[in-house]
Amino acid sequence: MSEANWYVVHTYSGYENKVKANIEKTIINRNLQDQILEVTVPMQDVVEVKNGSKKQVAKKMFPGYVLINMIMNDDTWYVVRNTRGVTGFVGPGSKPVPLTEEEMKPLGISFEKKVVIDFEVGDTVMVTSGAWESTVGKVKRIDEHKQIVTIGVEMFAGRETPVEISFTDVKKLD
Repeated sequence: MSEANWYVVHTYSGYENKVKANIEKTIINRNLQDQILEVTVPMQDVVEVKNGSKKQVAKKMFPGYVLINMIMNDDTWYVVRNTRGVTGFVGPGSKPVPLTEEEMKPLGISFEKKVVIDFEVGDTVMVTSGAWESTVGKVKRIDEHKQIVTIGVEMFAGRETPVEISFTDVKKLD
């Protein structure tokens, strides 16, 4: 499986949030959740002074740009490139160039180190915190990218319900 990287997409000015919403809809419609992982419009808090009063507002860090964490292939390139409001990927010619780790740091996007897990599909785990604390379930699916595990929890007269929990909130039972 290819590695996901962060890419920068140029949009019409003022279309950043529309582009983000449209790409997110397409991800769901075309079932691309495992290829286009995240779409973001980086914001920063700034203090504006209007009519003598200070007000904190969120402003786009890069007007006209959207960041996308995706696995680059013909399908994902096509989906993003043909989203209304997108003028193209940032990179020489038509070749999208992923951002480097150094370029990502000032954007507040960190390359989290992978959480090492000691469980696998089929193992029994217990939820250690959150709304499902102390719940025990069998691991059904592990999503490395989102760092979540889907466990089957028995509810409603023995019917199993899938529940998604962060890697850091479960521990393997022996």
